[in-house]
Amino acid sequence: MNHFIKVIFLSASLSMIGESPRSRAQQCADNSKQNRGQSHEQTADKQPDAKGDRMTAARVRKAIIADKGLSMYAHNVKVIVRGGQLTLKGPVRTEEEKQRVAADAATAVSANSIRNQLTVK
Repeated sequence: MNHFIKVIFLSASLSMIGESPRSRAQQCADNSKQNRGQSHEQTADKQPDAKGDRMTAARVRKAIIADKGLSMYAHNVKVIVRGGQLTLKGPVRTEEEKQRVAADAATAVSANSIRNQLTVK
């Protein structure tokens, strides 16, 4: 019971000072503001439902997530596949990380089919 009270107190204390119980890394990796205003552009939620494109996107996502040396930003990049053409979008920490994400994606698809539109934040 005592442990339960401490958890409630900690949660209430964090919310009183404006912090949420989420980790700081999760808060920092939120790129929602960058995603606004991209309604006319190709986005992950507007990609076609072709089985081949879905399977390609899944292979690329798996390859990126498997790279544990990447930041939270890099793990959350958008993977968009349309007609076999892969587009990578979103922020990453460094130019090296941008190249590393593209290299990880190239293990799942041909490097010639990758459009790297990642931005260094």
